[in-house]
Amino acid sequence: MHATIRRYDGVDTARTEELTRRIDESLLPKLSKIDGFKGYYLIEAGNGVMSSLGLFENVEQADESTTMTASWVRDEKLETAFPNPPKVTTGKVVAHKNGFVRA
Repeated sequence: MHATIRRYDGVDTARTEELTRRIDESLLPKLSKIDGFKGYYLIEAGNGVMSSLGLFENVEQADESTTMTASWVRDEKLETAFPNPPKVTTGKVVAHKNGFVRA
């Protein structure tokens, strides 16, 4: 399994709800169609920082998700909401455990 982490700094905090909704409605359906898609998580860290974690079967699929996400930001004209390019980390998942998370 491969993971892609994107950290966005300088996100327009007034648009957090809009961005979350648009990601859910239009980006996630596209990403989930990539063969090998295993999951996506969006993290709102506050202070204009948002991060995402995408999980895929192999590195090619993870790379495809990065290309797709960059195109999506341009197509949706969200450059002002995400004014800085994300810091992207991609790599092989070498340890993991799934389980029940208590809220």
